[in-house]
Amino acid sequence: MGKSSSLSASNNPTKRAVNEQVIKQINDQVANQLNTGILVVDNEFNIVVCNRFLKVHTDKDINKIIGHNIFLAFPELPEVWLTRKLNGCMQLNTPGFCSWEQRHHLFELPHTRPISTDSEFMAQNCTFLPINTDENGIHVCILIEDVTDVCHYQTKLQKTLDDLALMSRIDGLTQVYNRKHWQESLQQEYAKARRYNKSLSLIMLDLDYFKLLNDNFGHQCGDMVLIEVSALISSLLRVEDIFGRYGGEEFAIILPETNINGALELAQRVCKNVAAAALTYNEQTLNVTISLGVAELSKHETNYEELITLADKALYQAKHDGRNQVSSLTA
Repeated sequence: MGKSSSLSASNNPTKRAVNEQVIKQINDQVANQLNTGILVVDNEFNIVVCNRFLKVHTDKDINKIIGHNIFLAFPELPEVWLTRKLNGCMQLNTPGFCSWEQRHHLFELPHTRPISTDSEFMAQNCTFLPINTDENGIHVCILIEDVTDVCHYQTKLQKTLDDLALMSRIDGLTQVYNRKHWQESLQQEYAKARRYNKSLSLIMLDLDYFKLLNDNFGHQCGDMVLIEVSALISSLLRVEDIFGRYGGEEFAIILPETNINGALELAQRVCKNVAAAALTYNEQTLNVTISLGVAELSKHETNYEELITLADKALYQAKHDGRNQVSSLTA
């Protein structure tokens, strides 16, 4: 008896209409309370549904944009790209997705987070869902998720990771490459030079009488000199040159695709500029010079360490000959 009554009620048109009305009310209320934008367009890209999320985050009257083309209602949208995305979604009847990492945002919706970001608009993940209806064919539902917090904190995390990666390659005092990274770079440049038969030269240099400078003026003065000389040398180099602190007061410069003549020309320029630099500490003028050894890769070296050894021998030759000068050796 109960089962028959239930079946009778489900077949009752009036009861079914009431149920459909209730379902519509529930759907409308749920859609309008979600913290996600819901926007549905037909196959001509006219807006047929738009929830309260978009009303809250825009200055638009949602009721007035219903029935209007999405690109007229939201002129900031990338029309060519989004048209292709929507058409693909309808034609293939498969969902699509666009993350904030691909495009920071599609809709210019101001974020409401009390944090500073690089954009005044909320970062968005957008999902495109094909919807099949009985009467009007395929529609696409665009779900707009606010991921401003995710974007902000992931960006901060990435910056921290980048800073840590940089710190692992940079000498803390002079801000040039540290020995580990510099030596890894030389190993790579050596391999490329051998493989492609390219020129490669190396300059080893260190400050003359640096221990005496520390003894007379203190280690703070020595640190200042290392910083200033490093900055001066860096300013004389090409973008592709690789400048590093080899240890203590000794530095090294890798010169990709540079022969011995080019390396000697640069070494002479560096030597003269350092000697001419006006360095002072506690109102005392400092006479700072450097000695440099230059070597070019030849067919005789079997590894990059031999090129370092050759340049290092040239450096000691420059010191032996009186310092404040450039010397070179060939294998």
